[in-house]
Amino acid sequence: MGSKHSSGDDESGKDKHGLVVCFGEMLIDFVPPVAGVSLAEAPAFEKAPGGAPANVAVGIARLGGSSAFVGKVGDDEFGYMLSNMLKENKVDNSGVRFDHSARTALAFVTNRADGEREFLFFRHPSADMLFHESELDESIIEKAVIFHYGSISLIAEPCRSTHLKAMKIAKESGSLLSYDPNLRLPLWPSPEVAREEIMRIWDQADVIKISEEEITFLTGGVDPNDDKVVMEKLFHSNLKLLIVTEGSEGCRYFTKKFRGRVGGVKVKAVDTTGAGDAFVGGFLYCLSADLELYKDEKRLRDALFFGNVCGAITVTERGAIPALPKKDAVLRVVRQQSP
Repeated sequence: MGSKHSSGDDESGKDKHGLVVCFGEMLIDFVPPVAGVSLAEAPAFEKAPGGAPANVAVGIARLGGSSAFVGKVGDDEFGYMLSNMLKENKVDNSGVRFDHSARTALAFVTNRADGEREFLFFRHPSADMLFHESELDESIIEKAVIFHYGSISLIAEPCRSTHLKAMKIAKESGSLLSYDPNLRLPLWPSPEVAREEIMRIWDQADVIKISEEEITFLTGGVDPNDDKVVMEKLFHSNLKLLIVTEGSEGCRYFTKKFRGRVGGVKVKAVDTTGAGDAFVGGFLYCLSADLELYKDEKRLRDALFFGNVCGAITVTERGAIPALPKKDAVLRVVRQQSP
């Protein structure tokens, strides 16, 4: 692959992509087979692998990139199923650990008729929360050109300290730090604690992806469409790129030199689960081959549109990981609809 920070892409689209390491939670989502019902009304549930960092890792590998997942699951049937799922999708799972005393996390998720998502989590505590610093495979993290993480792994010890140590290792070895807060308020002790902990590591990230709802939450009610205030409140001196996702509308981007918007792709949505993770996977896939693309607006816009297409394709099928696209499918849409 050459140096850790090689860029560009070869014909096969493979050996120029640096390693993206995704850190955090991997769990089982239980989803109703029908849409538009509350959890209480759901007639049944189907199991699906989930967890935002795991979704991103699979998304990158599915596109032909290089990814690894680092985290902890239970020493149980679901834990082994998830670890095997990574392997089947060509994600390096050597950083996965198994806990003998706690179960793999479960989440019941539904899209209600009013469009809101409803979550019910079983983590008291779950195995991912019990990930100790001594269990980290530092050698994988040191190889990463991009280290990607969320905020759920900051909620409880010992996982919080492990997360912070992994970030430090990645930063010291020259990785770009990619942060998607992926706010799940029901998991936090209080909104105030969530805001404080999410923002505590804000200024260490090189790339941040955030939703409009998260902007409003983290800034205490700022209009997410006010670009000037978003820059003032959320852009920091170390940040290379801030991305604001807007669902089917596409995304906005902010760098030190320029800002703009890249339109989305209109599709018939079946299930929005994992759309944001598919976007992140698509964008990081591009970034892992061209680590300075954020400096060139044309290259940045192309990578963001590629991510938008990944998100759009994912919502046309049920479930997150089963719906994550392969590169050929994305490129077909990109050719048809380039902005």
